[in-house]
Amino acid sequence: MGRRRSRSFIIAEKPSSYVESLDQYALPNLNSNWVYYKGAWFIHIILILCVKILSSIIPCVSPETSWTFTNLSYMLGSFVMFHWVKGVPFDFNSGAYDGMTLWEQIDNGAQFTPAKKYLTAVPIGLFLLSTHYTHYDAFTFLVNFTFLLVVLIAKLPQLHKVRIFGINRWEDE
Repeated sequence: MGRRRSRSFIIAEKPSSYVESLDQYALPNLNSNWVYYKGAWFIHIILILCVKILSSIIPCVSPETSWTFTNLSYMLGSFVMFHWVKGVPFDFNSGAYDGMTLWEQIDNGAQFTPAKKYLTAVPIGLFLLSTHYTHYDAFTFLVNFTFLLVVLIAKLPQLHKVRIFGINRWEDE
């Protein structure tokens, strides 16, 4: 009988059981289907513009700081929304998606779909904009690039249902 390693760097979630996969395909997942609704992609641009405008009207905040704040707030918000929070806020699927993040639920885990490509391109585009408007300052570039890396690494197909250092791991009760 083998002993499980106690200090693994990368922990892959166990594949879902046959019964759980049947539960996942029995009903539409309202938690992740919204990414294809009309206007769902456009709202990301609207939110970014709202944060940029609100951060620009604060006195004593430079445009460079405003762009960096806009970038960091979008990156942090999208990371929490897509890669940290698990489950479904609705109780209609008997917990079939409880151990999955929203990113893992989108398109039933299929990779490189139009929604996932768009949701990957938005942070990259925002990073490029914020880098340009901060005049390629080394410090702000490093800060923006670090946040971009964290968000993009979480979106990699190789990290689908993988928890690094066991952080945010789903424990069956």
